[in-house]
Amino acid sequence: MKKLYVTSFIYAVLGLLAGVFFREFTKLNGFTDYTMLKPLHTHLLVLGFLFFLVLLILARLFRVHEVRSFTAWYYVYNAGMLMTIGTMTARGILQVLGRDMNGLNHMAGLGHAIVGAAIIWLMVLLGKTIKEPARP
Repeated sequence: MKKLYVTSFIYAVLGLLAGVFFREFTKLNGFTDYTMLKPLHTHLLVLGFLFFLVLLILARLFRVHEVRSFTAWYYVYNAGMLMTIGTMTARGILQVLGRDMNGLNHMAGLGHAIVGAAIIWLMVLLGKTIKEPARP
């Protein structure tokens, strides 16, 4: 469970730094249009910080972290997140610098798909830990 706490904490710090980076980098470059750096802050805070904070509670209540494939799930989810936020960061920086690269959309989309599949996988793992109450 400590790993879930640390992961949540790391995503919180990254999310806050992404917000500061977006604000200062666009201001420094005089950029006022939309950039992928803007939703990066929200992605990190919601899909990283809050998600793992809620998962920490679920682990405490249902011991979901003890299911056999949980470690594999953890690495797949974080790989999808790193792919998503990495490509969003790269594309956002390129947009601000005037050198946008639309090919990065596909990589970010793949990262989102991996995260989406991992969310379904987590629901399956959670379902394995929930026991029906005994009927009289």
